[in-house]
Amino acid sequence: MFLVLLVLALPLAGCARAEPEPPPAPKTVADWFTIKVGDQSVRVQFAVTPGEMQHGLMERRELGPDDGMLFVYLRPQRLSFWMRNTPLPLDIGFFKANGELAEIYPLLPFDEHPVQSRSLELQFALEMNQGWFKAHGLRPGDKLDLAAVKAALKARDFPTRQFGLGD
Repeated sequence: MFLVLLVLALPLAGCARAEPEPPPAPKTVADWFTIKVGDQSVRVQFAVTPGEMQHGLMERRELGPDDGMLFVYLRPQRLSFWMRNTPLPLDIGFFKANGELAEIYPLLPFDEHPVQSRSLELQFALEMNQGWFKAHGLRPGDKLDLAAVKAALKARDFPTRQFGLGD
């Protein structure tokens, strides 16, 4: 009798429904993404929301040699940055909507005087350790890898279309 019950129960054991795995949680400003600038790979955090942008790299005491922060704006505009509560000497590269590097400026620790772009057509800003752009031979005309930017924005659960990067 036990053998009959066991044989009848075996097909039912495989019918149990597995709970679907929940989708992974979206990445945050604390997560790192690898993108390219020109031929150089960098590891960046993405500042996308107004709060993330306002905080930026404040209070950071160190960055890895190829680490930085990419600020992503909804539309091209003139950009302006300052270094409130930021002890690191940084460089900032301003990029057009097509990913082209347009301007590079040094940013001094704790300097609250704004560094404003000349161009009104900028959509991305990349903060890196001071001297990074020069050390890697990057200059205006070099390109930001927009496919990697788009993938990172998707991982952060932002609709890429709103940034002009398609679906």
